[in-house]
Amino acid sequence: MAERLSTAALFDRVSGGQTGIEFVGYDGSRAGPRDAPARAEIRSPRAVSYLVQSRADLGLARAYVAGDLELHGDLFEVLRRLWREHDGTFSWRERLQILRSIELSALRPVAPPPNERRRAWRRRHSQRRDASAVSHHYDVSNRFYRWVLGPSMAYTCAVFPDEDSTLEEAQHEKFDLVCRKLGLEPGMRLLDVGCGWGGMVVHAAENYGVRALGVTLSREQADWGRAAVEEAGLGERAEVRFRDYRDVTDDGFDAVSSIGLTEHVGEDQVPRYFAFLLSKLRPQGRLLNHCITRPNDQHPRLLRGGFIDRYVFPDGELLGPGYLASHLHDAGFELRHEENLREHYARTLRAWSENLEDHWDEAIREVGEAKARTWRLYMAGSRVSFSEDYLELHQMLGVRTERGESGMPLRPDWGDRRAALGGAAHVS
Repeated sequence: MAERLSTAALFDRVSGGQTGIEFVGYDGSRAGPRDAPARAEIRSPRAVSYLVQSRADLGLARAYVAGDLELHGDLFEVLRRLWREHDGTFSWRERLQILRSIELSALRPVAPPPNERRRAWRRRHSQRRDASAVSHHYDVSNRFYRWVLGPSMAYTCAVFPDEDSTLEEAQHEKFDLVCRKLGLEPGMRLLDVGCGWGGMVVHAAENYGVRALGVTLSREQADWGRAAVEEAGLGERAEVRFRDYRDVTDDGFDAVSSIGLTEHVGEDQVPRYFAFLLSKLRPQGRLLNHCITRPNDQHPRLLRGGFIDRYVFPDGELLGPGYLASHLHDAGFELRHEENLREHYARTLRAWSENLEDHWDEAIREVGEAKARTWRLYMAGSRVSFSEDYLELHQMLGVRTERGESGMPLRPDWGDRRAALGGAAHVS
């Protein structure tokens, strides 16, 4: 007869038995080191049902978001220990082992947490479906995002110039680095696609004297961005529109910045995406594409129907840097510079997680406990992914050449430009 394991012993075994995590079961059982800095508490039979019935990370996420699984200690460290030993996908042997040790009631279907996004039936990456996906993620609460992101309201990887740089200093450096790579100068025209809350638009107009247009599919972001433009007194040089980037009819821009939009475009749409951005530029105009990628084209994509797809970024697709670089060239750009800022995103996520914990009670009152727990899990898991090189963050600088003329300096000059401008090119 098969050995019947306690709940705690069962999860200690199927997670690899070497995580160094203490497991505590709803049946009073315990397994793993008693003095462990990390503890997983299985609070109810429903947690077991979620884990058995769902693939990969979705079961753990459902149990955690619903409060049936509690992870004590540093959540980043708990997830890192778990994922180093087990990716969350149970083999048939492991599933059979679980089924032999639990009540058969665990096989009864259980409803997912109420904030799980239902499957959308419209064509992937149609404008209507993209609008719905963006609204799901970004139209949560500007107050909630302000607590998590800090005053910059920048929801993309920051660039930390020094070990002790603050998040705000790092977000300023990110926007400034993009401006310098694009070679912005007073009087130039900038298009910022997927502009978020308008941080890049305001920074470029205020510090580099450009005329900047930002577009976003989030109504709440657009409202915030317009207010930020007015507050900065930049109404004559900066504009934020609630609009799909594909509906921008303006052209002849000197530069285009795409900071965190490519992840939402979709693999099949990437060739059209880069071709569209090329059409917005004048000859010798530059594009800076800043986005999350897989480490390579063989690394598995985020699973459709997994935690990220259902709870965080619906329809998001992460591609390899080689795939993006190839299609950047095929669209007509010349790739002039590329760098990976992976470690910077891990630091950014650590800062966001700390901000969320500092406002935890307020966040629950604002968006509800399930949404707050979703964000806590999502940011800690993402930090693990960037720290362990499951995910990367690449900046690619392309130029629209004209008869071989790029207008680029012989060597990258963005470091020299910062030094010459004293760290910022403020234009009054």
